[in-house]
Amino acid sequence: MEGFNEQVVKRKNGSKQVIIKMLAVFLLFAVPALFVVLGSVITPYLMMVGFFLFLGGIYGVWYTFTSQRVEYEYSIVSDMLYVSKIISLRKRKRMCAVPIKDIELLEIGDEKIRNMSFAKTYMAVESIDDNSRNYFAVYNDPARGKCLLAFCPNEQILQGMKPYLQKNLVLRHFYNRNV
Repeated sequence: MEGFNEQVVKRKNGSKQVIIKMLAVFLLFAVPALFVVLGSVITPYLMMVGFFLFLGGIYGVWYTFTSQRVEYEYSIVSDMLYVSKIISLRKRKRMCAVPIKDIELLEIGDEKIRNMSFAKTYMAVESIDDNSRNYFAVYNDPARGKCLLAFCPNEQILQGMKPYLQKNLVLRHFYNRNV
């Protein structure tokens, strides 16, 4: 029986994205202004360079602003969980493909995994600070070793994962039993 479930999660912009946007706007005005000042001192041609840098900078600021819109797509096809990163609806990148049967640990919140070390960490969450909705899956990747996937699935994705998860994880998450 082939199953297919899909979910798209939009990342909330944090302080890092706001700082990047502010820096882009600052550079939009600061670099051309520097060339205008140098043009008044050295040669008037630098004023034209400053004007064209300003026009190019408008495109750069637009590109920077739109690149901060990130979505994550979770897809379950049969027994695989695929996580993709979509940047501003113009670029799609496959982050990871996780065999659901290889998930060793699936936890809500990061208390149990906080002191563990991983070869690779994939962050595909709406907000990293929202521990009540974030799931952390620990799995063993043959190429990289022990990996961590942080994601926030809805009920449909969890139900799609249920037939392929290990028995102890199913009992703990769906039937509230500790095994």
